[in-house]
Amino acid sequence: MIAPDRTLLVLLAAGQSVRFGDTDKLAVEFLGRPLALHVVTALEDVPFAGRAAITSGTAVDFAAHGYDVIANPAPETGLSGSVRLGVAAAQAAGVAAVVFALADMPRVTAAQIFRLLEAADGPDDVVASSDGTRPSPPALFAAGRFAALAASTGDEGGRALIRGGRHIITSPDELIDIDTPEDLDRLRALV
Repeated sequence: MIAPDRTLLVLLAAGQSVRFGDTDKLAVEFLGRPLALHVVTALEDVPFAGRAAITSGTAVDFAAHGYDVIANPAPETGLSGSVRLGVAAAQAAGVAAVVFALADMPRVTAAQIFRLLEAADGPDDVVASSDGTRPSPPALFAAGRFAALAASTGDEGGRALIRGGRHIITSPDELIDIDTPEDLDRLRALV
């Protein structure tokens, strides 16, 4: 196990949300609060070494919830820019691992994060979530993988590493990713 207090949580919140339209997707109301604050709330009691939110153009105030806010000045270059900023924060913090979570996945649970941490035990581990069919964030990368993540380009981010890593299955409903207004409508229909 890699302990949470040796792990940095990096919340990726800098996507361009092109498929969602002109609305600040992360600030859209869902169950009485901004969409992005659901994952923030779900993970607030996990005793991480630190928390960072990689942002660009959202009105959501992650700093008010204990996150170091790191602006991604070029979100149009793809997910890898945010991943590189998160890795730099993890390296600066001297942690043993980083957990990347997406701000537009409002049903992620602390239990799944603890399962990822439990499954990791080595300096080169990659442990991702899965719905039983495909791996996805949240995902943990041990420090031995930081250099590979820092070298990522475009929209690839850590996908290749995730595909080759260990996968911890959870409910597909927990891994719902909100990319379009229709995704949000489907989520609202579930609750």
